[in-house]
Amino acid sequence: MQFLKRICNFAENITQMTGNIAGEAHRPGRIEVVCGSMFSGKTEELIRRLRRAQFAKQKVEIFKPAIDVRYSEEDVVSHDQKHIQSTPIDSSASILLLSSDIDVVGIDEAQFFDMGLVDVCNELAYRGVRVIIAGLDMDYKGVPFGPMPALCAIADDVTKVHAICVKCGNLAYVSHRTVQNDKRVLLGETQEYEPLCRDCYQKSLKEQNSSE
Repeated sequence: MQFLKRICNFAENITQMTGNIAGEAHRPGRIEVVCGSMFSGKTEELIRRLRRAQFAKQKVEIFKPAIDVRYSEEDVVSHDQKHIQSTPIDSSASILLLSSDIDVVGIDEAQFFDMGLVDVCNELAYRGVRVIIAGLDMDYKGVPFGPMPALCAIADDVTKVHAICVKCGNLAYVSHRTVQNDKRVLLGETQEYEPLCRDCYQKSLKEQNSSE
């Protein structure tokens, strides 16, 4: 009896797995946004979804801003060193030119792209392409970043992921810059940024202002 139960459970798992793969392969055109602060797992989630699409035998193309060379000039790489091959580009218009006959398009660090990315993603979705976007929703000052707010508005699905505040352990709200630099775009890691909750972020700003 136990043997028969195991056989039935195994068959059920196989059926469920096959159904999941079929579901990945037949998704209509849509836009999915994964947003949050630095160190929240945005790129890791992007890679996870893209690998599932590849496993489902879909044609996948991944793009990232050419300026992002922190871990690799070509690959999209998460903070925990998961990686996937990508195409670095300077302009969102290049995505349309390089996405013919593609089922799924992945875009990392979307906040660094121009505002034309919004129309590009809409155009792809209307063509029946599944577009998966990852990016910072706010800059280091807590201001909505680049095309991300508009992308969240037009998306079919938005997933907000959270890092952990390094001060108190609550869910992080923003990527606080720890170095003196007023440039909005400053590529960096733990030496330049730390995830903070809203309360700890305000306290850090007060401490910085009082020390100036």
